[in-house]
Amino acid sequence: MIFGRQYTFWFCVGSQDLYGAECLEHVAEHARIMVERINASGLLPFPLTLKPTLLTSSMIRATFNEANADDSCAGVITWMHTFSPAKSWIAGLQEFRKPLMHLLTQFNREIPYDSIDMDFMNENQSAHGDREYGHAVTRLGIERKVIAGYWEDEKVLARVASWMRTAIGVVESRRIRVLRMADNMRNVAVTEGDKVEALQVFGWEVDAYPSSEIAHAVRDVAQGDVNALVDEYYERYTILLDGRDPAEFRRHVAVQAQIEIGIERFLKEKNYQAVVTHFDDLEGLQQLPGLAIQRLEEKGYGFGAEGDWKTAAMVRLMKLMTAGMKDAKGTSMLEDYTYNMVPGKEGILQAHMLEICPTLADGPISIRCQPLSMGRREDPARLVFTSKTGSGIATSLIDLGTRFRLVIQEVDCKKNEKPMPKLPVATAFWTPKPDFYTGLEAWVLTGGAHHSSFSFDLSAEQMADWAAYMGVEAVVLDSSTTIRDLKRDLALGRLIYR
Repeated sequence: MIFGRQYTFWFCVGSQDLYGAECLEHVAEHARIMVERINASGLLPFPLTLKPTLLTSSMIRATFNEANADDSCAGVITWMHTFSPAKSWIAGLQEFRKPLMHLLTQFNREIPYDSIDMDFMNENQSAHGDREYGHAVTRLGIERKVIAGYWEDEKVLARVASWMRTAIGVVESRRIRVLRMADNMRNVAVTEGDKVEALQVFGWEVDAYPSSEIAHAVRDVAQGDVNALVDEYYERYTILLDGRDPAEFRRHVAVQAQIEIGIERFLKEKNYQAVVTHFDDLEGLQQLPGLAIQRLEEKGYGFGAEGDWKTAAMVRLMKLMTAGMKDAKGTSMLEDYTYNMVPGKEGILQAHMLEICPTLADGPISIRCQPLSMGRREDPARLVFTSKTGSGIATSLIDLGTRFRLVIQEVDCKKNEKPMPKLPVATAFWTPKPDFYTGLEAWVLTGGAHHSSFSFDLSAEQMADWAAYMGVEAVVLDSSTTIRDLKRDLALGRLIYR
């Protein structure tokens, strides 16, 4: 998955002219060396762009407004090389509309004990400047990321890289458009939500289309295009006939190929990046989209089942945040299905009727075609696999009526203890933190949904930072969670977020 633009992050250095031209020459040279070395390290997912040293209120304000107007700028990293009077930053900060980081570092790692003098002290005042600048940002109430550490340390750059992906989630959120096929599943509460508020808060446009209109786009797909895609399926995946006639099986698979092509063309034509379906509204479609949706998710589209547009948007967002990540393990919509409560083997089986993204797959991926009681259509083809193992996060964006809350739970994905030959869907199995039973209770107390937007590749910190920038409550459930503390935090959230 690629972006429509090449992103960069501006590196803005604070100083002032009190100590003369030579000092400012050193500041500029230090900043140039830092940016060149950091970019050359290959540790950041996006390059830094060095801007001229910021000295005055007018320079700072102009720079921040240029950043606002530059679509390729995904955020600004500020570094106080020297003491920079913070009143000079106020106007620019007030008008800035993109993610902001304050990097607490300095050019030299060690105090030069043998040679340090007042010239060095005046020139290298990061410890002084950080506090002056930080005070102003705090007083203004501006959300920002603060990272402290030496600029060449890999751990520091790893945190900067992580924040960059959060920043991408912030700027790209405003471009997410969700296509809904019909409405939400009848009488289900958690998939409902205020779409106008979502546009105000997150920038998401959520629009409904009748399934018949999408079905028309599917019917327009040429048979040659369908045959070519089916050939690709047969080359890429293992075919499990389960006793079905091979020709009949292939015909069922071809229906999904036609749906995949048709829906993707419709999404591109109308400029949508996420889609939701509903098994009770399939007018004109032969099958409930299964394999087709799985393939679209793999390409980077968001998806939510039964009209769950919030999950669809979050899956899209999280896929954007992980785009281009080396050795990424996968991101997908998942649903809690059933518990395993055997002592020492506790966990929750995650699956859905059809639509789990194959980026999660560990090992071979198969195509199966089995009956599905929901949808009242012919047996849909779907990709079947088991998930990778390891740490991940499950997120659930919920609408509490007056505000949104993002629930983030750290989980440990494990292998299923035994095969499940009669279950023809993709599956994952995880144990929530801090432990199985506390994790279950905590998720329910927060109001988390049965659908989640899951990723192996993002952290709770990244998603909490995203929520903070958006101005919504984030509740993190991790190894330190206790029910008593959680209830206190939820009570505080009701007072803070209104």
